[in-house]
Amino acid sequence: MKEVFNMIKDELYKYIEENILPQYTDNIGGHGIDHITSVIERSFEIASSFKLEVDPNMVYTIAVFHDIGYKVDPDNHEQVSSEMFLQDDNMQAFFTDEERQIIAEAIVDHRASLEYEARSIYGKLVSSADRAISVNNMLERSLKYQKDKHASENPTLDQVIAYSYKKLSSKYGKGGYAKMYYPDKKYQEYLTDMQTILENFDLFAQREKKIAKEISLFPLTKVKK
Repeated sequence: MKEVFNMIKDELYKYIEENILPQYTDNIGGHGIDHITSVIERSFEIASSFKLEVDPNMVYTIAVFHDIGYKVDPDNHEQVSSEMFLQDDNMQAFFTDEERQIIAEAIVDHRASLEYEARSIYGKLVSSADRAISVNNMLERSLKYQKDKHASENPTLDQVIAYSYKKLSSKYGKGGYAKMYYPDKKYQEYLTDMQTILENFDLFAQREKKIAKEISLFPLTKVKK
């Protein structure tokens, strides 16, 4: 990551570190600072692997802002995040109006369920960087996300796992909707492993329960009556 940060303008890096990244403290459902750090790393990793001609400052900013609106509206967070970026007048000191528009569009286009093709190389890059490459990490994020999403139902662990299985199957199962514009080796290996697990619900549930126990998702595991 040190090499990555060396490519970023000092003033931009300082502003984001002090004013934007701290806003992720309150994000839930696997959309916190750890995820943002991962997307930053993957963005530059993919850009390097595919030799993409991109502005590192724009790549960094897109990765940082892409989930900033999640705590405001999880279901429409890509649009909210884009609007929050455009409303940040300080960004005018770092980017032209055209660059800001590209960044705003890329933030919107990062969502895996996007119905159209991302509008720029930047949108395709952040979308690809946002895709999982670790089965365990994705299973953990999915558990947290589904528990938070269905909190009003006071769900049992079994119910959370069922929600998680349904979502991941539709997203990463064979024929799933997850868009990946730059499928590198890490992603291809992840997808193979994830689809193997998704083919067997009992195996999937077993893995999820192990993770739930490790992270104390339910301090006292509820038993469904």
